[in-house]
Amino acid sequence: MPQLNKGGKFVFGLSEISNTYTVQIPDQALSEYGIAKDDKVIIITGSKTTGGFCVTNKSLLLQSKLKHILDDCTTLSNYSIKSGEFIRYKGRGYSWLPVSLTGVIELSEDAMKYLDLKIGNSLMCIRSSDIAFMMGVKGPLIDKANVYKGEIKRY
Repeated sequence: MPQLNKGGKFVFGLSEISNTYTVQIPDQALSEYGIAKDDKVIIITGSKTTGGFCVTNKSLLLQSKLKHILDDCTTLSNYSIKSGEFIRYKGRGYSWLPVSLTGVIELSEDAMKYLDLKIGNSLMCIRSSDIAFMMGVKGPLIDKANVYKGEIKRY
């Protein structure tokens, strides 16, 4: 997948939110982050610029400097909040969602509303860090993708 500009963020592809509230994680992101090792992903609200959400899992968070999120938010850590229900912590929203072995994330209606997403939105899968990737819905990278001359894989 491309970098849309020299030295820019790496893009895994674009995934459209289906009418069943599901979204496919691009294959390369799935293997790079090992997201489907668990049957749940942890999502974190995206920035105001990009919107959408960051995707990680419990295993990745526990091995990172962000482990305190799980320590401090036990309802998230033990999945006792319902799927797609968000809790606030240090200015961000956190939730969990089911994910299949093939990388299909099941959004809930509540999560869609909370994240201001709609059926048919294209989410750009962007490498963010070694513990999470971004599924962004707006902003400069999406604008660049709309005029990009190369191929961006679509899911």
